[in-house]
Amino acid sequence: MTALESILQLQALMERSIIGQERVVERLVIGLLANGNLLVEGLPGLAKTRAIKSMAGHLVADFSRIQFTPDLLPSDVTGNEVYYSSDGKGEFRFEPGPIFANIVLADEINRAPAKVQAALLEAMEERQVTVAGTTHQLPPLFMVMATQNPVEQEGTYPLPEAQLDRFLMHVNIEYPSVEDEVEVVRLVRGEEVAAVAAEGAATAPKEPERVEQAAVFAAREQIGAIQVSDAIDRYIADLVYATREPERYSEELAQWIDIGASPRASLALDRCSRVHAWLQKRDYVDPEDVRAVVHDVFRHRLSMSYEAQGKGVKADDATSRTVELVALP
Repeated sequence: MTALESILQLQALMERSIIGQERVVERLVIGLLANGNLLVEGLPGLAKTRAIKSMAGHLVADFSRIQFTPDLLPSDVTGNEVYYSSDGKGEFRFEPGPIFANIVLADEINRAPAKVQAALLEAMEERQVTVAGTTHQLPPLFMVMATQNPVEQEGTYPLPEAQLDRFLMHVNIEYPSVEDEVEVVRLVRGEEVAAVAAEGAATAPKEPERVEQAAVFAAREQIGAIQVSDAIDRYIADLVYATREPERYSEELAQWIDIGASPRASLALDRCSRVHAWLQKRDYVDPEDVRAVVHDVFRHRLSMSYEAQGKGVKADDATSRTVELVALP
């Protein structure tokens, strides 16, 4: 089985358990292949955690979940030095925290204080943890997927813009359609029946189909060879530049955007568009690949003005307007 076939199999397996969220599943796969970290946002009950656990469950990978709470400490995430005593001798040993896994779910990241968020984000950026002067490397396959709810903001600690910028993409999960909701009810009902039957059976439950990590690394190597023309590079740069100098494109856009996207947005657009092209079985990037991922890349990187917020204009609206105004290559 080729790397592409393995990754498409992973995507199909995830879609079986995440009904009506094909776009979200695709974004999770893009984040995995682009070697980035994702911020997943949606109202309670929209399968944010389920989607992330589904990916981890169908990969041969270690998975850990960190439930962020106001009393969490940085060492609860990264690990700590623990003193051990034996035969009259004592020594400090490093006990790795839950960050030392391949897929890390940071659940409700905005419910922990800034120092805990900073510890997680440092590990995301540096791919290492330093405790008591010793640096510990994180696994080669490492991905953080953080969730947050857009409601119940009292007592939370919103991530600063500079820290949000470290996430490759900001993925929104919307309500499913009526037809998909019917399928969700049937799926969960079937899972409950199967779980009860497994408890009463003498045989062990069937192991889920899983994709090897080697397929992910092979896919990343192939994605690195995807061709990107000079025109596409300029198109990516023009989209980002338009958010920084919106008055050159539209007076309305200038009223909406206070602060534009950083150079990390250009890098993220390049990486995500190449992954999107590879998933479409092409060896080159075209403008549609860039447009397919631009909203997820810009969503958390545009600071909207008070005027825009008062009118209900969101970063997605500004992104759509930017895409309309910037000429195609």
